[in-house]
Amino acid sequence: MRAQTKPGQRDAFIEAMKQRGTAGNNPGFLSAEIAYEDKDSDRVVAVIHFRDRAGYMANAERPQTDSEYREMLQYLVGPPEWTDLHYVAYRGEPLTEAALAGSA
Repeated sequence: MRAQTKPGQRDAFIEAMKQRGTAGNNPGFLSAEIAYEDKDSDRVVAVIHFRDRAGYMANAERPQTDSEYREMLQYLVGPPEWTDLHYVAYRGEPLTEAALAGSA
Protein backbone atom coordinates (compact mmCIF):
# COMPACT_ATOMS: atom_id res chain seq x y z
CA MET A 1 0.00 0.00 0.00
CA ARG A 2 1.23 3.50 -0.84
CA ALA A 3 -0.45 6.67 0.34
CA GLN A 4 0.04 10.38 0.95
CA THR A 5 -0.54 11.47 4.53
CA LYS A 6 -2.04 14.83 5.33
CA PRO A 7 0.54 17.42 6.46
CA GLY A 8 1.59 16.69 10.04
CA GLN A 9 -0.26 13.35 10.15
CA ARG A 10 2.50 10.89 9.18
CA ASP A 11 3.54 9.97 12.71
CA ALA A 12 -0.09 9.61 13.85
CA PHE A 13 -0.76 7.34 10.85
CA ILE A 14 2.28 5.18 11.67
CA GLU A 15 1.24 4.92 15.32
CA ALA A 16 -2.31 3.94 14.35
CA MET A 17 -0.98 1.27 11.97
CA LYS A 18 1.20 -0.17 14.74
CA GLN A 19 -1.89 -0.71 16.88
CA ARG A 20 -3.80 -2.97 14.47
CA GLY A 21 -3.57 -6.28 12.71
CA THR A 22 -1.91 -8.42 15.35
CA ALA A 23 -2.06 -12.20 14.99
CA GLY A 24 -4.22 -12.39 18.12
CA ASN A 25 -7.14 -10.58 16.51
CA ASN A 26 -6.45 -11.61 12.91
CA PRO A 27 -5.29 -15.24 12.61
CA GLY A 28 -4.13 -14.94 8.97
CA PHE A 29 -1.85 -11.96 9.70
CA LEU A 30 1.91 -12.54 9.91
CA SER A 31 3.59 -9.12 9.87
CA ALA A 32 3.52 -5.55 8.63
CA GLU A 33 6.30 -3.21 7.56
CA ILE A 34 5.57 0.51 7.57
CA ALA A 35 7.92 3.09 6.09
CA TYR A 36 8.03 6.56 4.59
CA GLU A 37 9.93 7.78 1.55
CA ASP A 38 13.18 9.72 1.68
CA LYS A 39 12.16 12.21 -1.02
CA ASP A 40 8.71 12.92 0.45
CA SER A 41 8.30 11.95 4.10
CA ASP A 42 4.52 12.31 3.84
CA ARG A 43 4.46 9.38 1.34
CA VAL A 44 4.02 6.17 3.31
CA VAL A 45 4.33 2.54 2.28
CA ALA A 46 2.98 -0.50 4.13
CA VAL A 47 3.74 -4.12 3.25
CA ILE A 48 1.37 -6.47 5.03
CA HIS A 49 2.12 -10.19 5.07
CA PHE A 50 -0.51 -12.90 5.48
CA ARG A 51 0.08 -16.61 5.99
CA ASP A 52 -1.59 -17.46 2.69
CA ARG A 53 -4.30 -16.36 0.26
CA ALA A 54 -7.01 -17.78 2.53
CA GLY A 55 -5.73 -15.63 5.44
CA TYR A 56 -5.66 -12.57 3.19
CA MET A 57 -9.24 -13.19 2.07
CA ALA A 58 -10.38 -13.86 5.64
CA ASN A 59 -8.91 -10.49 6.62
CA ALA A 60 -10.83 -8.78 3.83
CA GLU A 61 -14.05 -10.29 5.19
CA ARG A 62 -13.46 -9.37 8.86
CA PRO A 63 -16.02 -6.81 10.05
CA GLN A 64 -13.17 -4.82 11.67
CA THR A 65 -11.28 -4.45 8.39
CA ASP A 66 -13.72 -1.93 6.92
CA SER A 67 -13.83 0.17 10.09
CA GLU A 68 -10.00 0.06 10.37
CA TYR A 69 -9.77 1.20 6.73
CA ARG A 70 -12.15 4.11 7.35
CA GLU A 71 -10.16 5.13 10.44
CA MET A 72 -6.94 5.02 8.40
CA LEU A 73 -8.43 7.41 5.83
CA GLN A 74 -8.56 10.23 8.39
CA TYR A 75 -4.75 10.52 8.14
CA LEU A 76 -4.57 10.39 4.33
CA VAL A 77 -5.06 12.92 1.54
CA GLY A 78 -7.05 10.32 -0.42
CA PRO A 79 -7.53 6.58 -0.75
CA PRO A 80 -4.33 4.53 -0.72
CA GLU A 81 -2.97 2.72 -3.76
CA TRP A 82 -3.15 -1.04 -3.19
CA THR A 83 -0.97 -3.61 -4.93
CA ASP A 84 -1.43 -7.31 -4.23
CA LEU A 85 1.79 -9.33 -4.45
CA HIS A 86 2.69 -12.99 -4.76
CA TYR A 87 5.98 -13.61 -2.96
CA VAL A 88 8.35 -15.98 -4.73
CA ALA A 89 11.56 -15.55 -2.74
CA TYR A 90 12.69 -14.24 0.62
CA ARG A 91 16.13 -13.56 2.10
CA GLY A 92 17.26 -12.05 5.36
CA GLU A 93 15.57 -11.64 8.70
CA PRO A 94 12.26 -9.93 9.45
CA LEU A 95 12.44 -6.46 10.94
CA THR A 96 12.18 -6.19 14.71
CA GLU A 97 11.53 -3.25 17.00
CA ALA A 98 15.23 -3.31 17.97
CA ALA A 99 16.30 -3.13 14.32
CA LEU A 100 13.96 -0.23 13.69
CA ALA A 101 15.42 1.72 16.62
CA GLY A 102 18.75 1.85 14.79
CA SER A 103 17.34 2.98 11.41
CA ALA A 104 17.68 6.55 10.27
